[in-house]
Amino acid sequence: MKKRTLTLQKYGISAKRYKELCGFCEQYPEWKEELLGLEPSAKTQKVDGLPFSQTNNTSDETSELAIKRIGILKKIQLIEDTAKAASPEMWEYIIKSACYEQPFWYLRDIAKIPMSESAFLDRRRYFFYLLSNKR
Repeated sequence: MKKRTLTLQKYGISAKRYKELCGFCEQYPEWKEELLGLEPSAKTQKVDGLPFSQTNNTSDETSELAIKRIGILKKIQLIEDTAKAASPEMWEYIIKSACYEQPFWYLRDIAKIPMSESAFLDRRRYFFYLLSNKR
C-alpha cells in the first residue's frame, strides 16, 4: 500500500523537515521499550581494596542509568505533551498515527476514532507544526 505524503506548506514545514519529524516520532515505541528495560536494579559497589585516586576510572552506574532514563523520558514527554496540545481529546490517536504508523482506516475501523479523516489529518498536521516548533 502506498503511503501518502502529508503536505505542511501551510505551516511552513518543508518535506525534509517533515521526514525528520516522522523519523523522530517513529522512535517513540523504541523509547518506550528501552525505558522498560532500564529499570533500576540492585548493584553493588566495586570494592577492590585500592585507594581512590583521580586516575582510577570509576563510574557511578546508578547516576548513568538515571541520566539515560531522564533523556528518554524527556523525548517521550515531548511527543505526548505535543499531541495533547494539538488535540486534548484525540491525542492517543495522533500518537498511534504518527508514532506507530497506523493508517486512518485502521483508526476508523479497529480503534473506532470518532471523527472524519479530514478533521483528524488537520489535527495531525497541527501536531507536526507544534512538534517542529518545540524541537
